[in-house]
Amino acid sequence: MFKLILFAIIFSVPWESYAQLAKRSPNIVIILTDDQGYADVGFNGSKEIPTPNIDRIAANGTMFTSGYVSYAVCGPSRAGLITGRYQDKFGFAKNPLFAPNDSTMGLPLSEQTLGDYLQKASYKTSIIGKWHLGAHQTLHPNQRGFDEFYGFLSGGHQYFPENLTLQDEFEVDSQFGAYRTKLLRNKERVEEKEYLTDAFSREAVSFIERNHEDPFFLFLSYNAPHAPMQATEKYLSRFPEISNEKRKTYAAMASAVDDGVGNILDLLKELEIEENTIVFFLSDNGGPTPDNASDNKPLRGKKGDFFEGGVRVPFAVQWKGVIPKGTTYEYPIISLDIFGTIAGLIGTKTKHELDGVNLIPYLTGENQNAPHEALYWRNFNAERFAIRTLHDKMISGPNEQFLFDIKNDISEKRNLASENIAQLDGLADKINTWKSMLKDPLFMGLLEDEAYSKLHPDRYGRKSNQ
Repeated sequence: MFKLILFAIIFSVPWESYAQLAKRSPNIVIILTDDQGYADVGFNGSKEIPTPNIDRIAANGTMFTSGYVSYAVCGPSRAGLITGRYQDKFGFAKNPLFAPNDSTMGLPLSEQTLGDYLQKASYKTSIIGKWHLGAHQTLHPNQRGFDEFYGFLSGGHQYFPENLTLQDEFEVDSQFGAYRTKLLRNKERVEEKEYLTDAFSREAVSFIERNHEDPFFLFLSYNAPHAPMQATEKYLSRFPEISNEKRKTYAAMASAVDDGVGNILDLLKELEIEENTIVFFLSDNGGPTPDNASDNKPLRGKKGDFFEGGVRVPFAVQWKGVIPKGTTYEYPIISLDIFGTIAGLIGTKTKHELDGVNLIPYLTGENQNAPHEALYWRNFNAERFAIRTLHDKMISGPNEQFLFDIKNDISEKRNLASENIAQLDGLADKINTWKSMLKDPLFMGLLEDEAYSKLHPDRYGRKSNQ
């Protein structure tokens, strides 16, 4: 039925048992882009923006045609990925504000991160790039399971080093002022000299070079191609045929990421650890098409929406010698499955029950069922919910209701809600069961910036006890 299954049957690959896989302690690399459009990678059909290195991940393994994230904007999506749980279960329902004096503004300490989990399994762990899970000292990456951190704490950043003029987080005096802080190496500020995307790629290569003899976990969390739209001439010159300046800059930023991915894949091959390294690639949400000129075609909607363009993303994985190469997987999967897969391989108990599942038996053809009966989304402020089953998708809110035959209508062109009341009721029952597990938001979000500042006049600046 799927290319994956056909491939496994035809070539009769002798897959290793899970006991053997776990003994290998595979290295893990997650490459996450920021606000990248569904159509803006070669493996999803892009001709305008070549991504030959990102495409290598799909060619070496599996591309997901129905790969989702757990929310349609950055912060909650990242909270879901790093915990393997629907972030609404622990109150991370909004994009956090930059508030370095607020220990509640970010990922709650009750949650186990993928870094925490792998540190306990004797992995060397690193996150490079964007954090966006809290700026308070107790929420810092080094406190949340990462041996090494190189990057920034806020939701976005300036790309040119000459724009990084603030010495630390306590010099910030506005939400987006945080984009100008100097980068952090662990907890020390550094003077970066390179274009930000190139710097993050450099640091990723360095981490692997220094740790390849140990099992390692690298979370390369690019902020590209998130705004501000900034690229160097090296990358801009690759797209002379694109006349729209914003689209040209976006293409250049995506191309810089692709170069970095190539450097990492080349190093894994050079070090002869390709067959002991799992590499995931995905975007944190759909492209915000007007803001960065991304392209989500053929999907409807954009970042922030529960239409496909907000939550369905470019998504691929490789594990040479384990996952069949050049295959396509059509059943719905979600970013939460990254933690689920890793926990399934490592085999040690997680702090909380995960919502993600181990994808490996599905990708090898050992399990031919769908990994999930349904996937869910909640927008607390808008009172909007969505559910995706194998064939259908429903979006409901106070003044709207959509039902799509999503398997055959990927562009969500035909709303079937008025024709299928019984079906809507059944999906609503599933959502209501899921809702009972959720918490209200723990903190105010990006859309409440002004109100939060009024309630917290000491939001910025270093307190006397820090």
